[in-house]
Amino acid sequence: MSMRSAARLFMSGASLLVSFPSHADPASSAPYLGKPLSAAEITQWDISVFPDGRGLPAGRGTAKDGKALFATHCEQCHGPAGRGATAEELVGEPTPPTAENPNKSIGPYWPHATTIFDFLRRSKPPEKPGSLTADQIYALTAYLLAANKVIDETAEMNAQSLAKVKMPNRDGFIRIDAP
Repeated sequence: MSMRSAARLFMSGASLLVSFPSHADPASSAPYLGKPLSAAEITQWDISVFPDGRGLPAGRGTAKDGKALFATHCEQCHGPAGRGATAEELVGEPTPPTAENPNKSIGPYWPHATTIFDFLRRSKPPEKPGSLTADQIYALTAYLLAANKVIDETAEMNAQSLAKVKMPNRDGFIRIDAP
């Protein structure tokens, strides 16, 4: 490398150091996208539910209650009894998915019942995600599990009972546990 090239490289690096001093406040150089979240806002979205039931809130619901909620909040997109319309089919035949029949409805496909609760709480109804109460979500979850013949239609779902539901396809996925 010539002396001129080395000097040019040194000056380029030095100008970067001057432009971005290491002691600068990171917030002062932020691109001003949005606003910082408050502790209350973070708590509102810190709602992860795990397969073993950790994170499930207090509450309860039955398939009977869930059926009425489904008609109000879900049927327009998912069709009568969850058999599909403009959105995915949620209720299907209790046969595992195959290449010929890639059934991804809740009963034969989803590996954990708690995932249903977690998904509903985060994303439904589409026009106002996060607006359903824990009791309503437990009821919708119970309805979908009963409609897929995973639980009895008289069963009550709550934090303890939902975590104990054994889904038909619970062993149909390869587990990857990150350290």
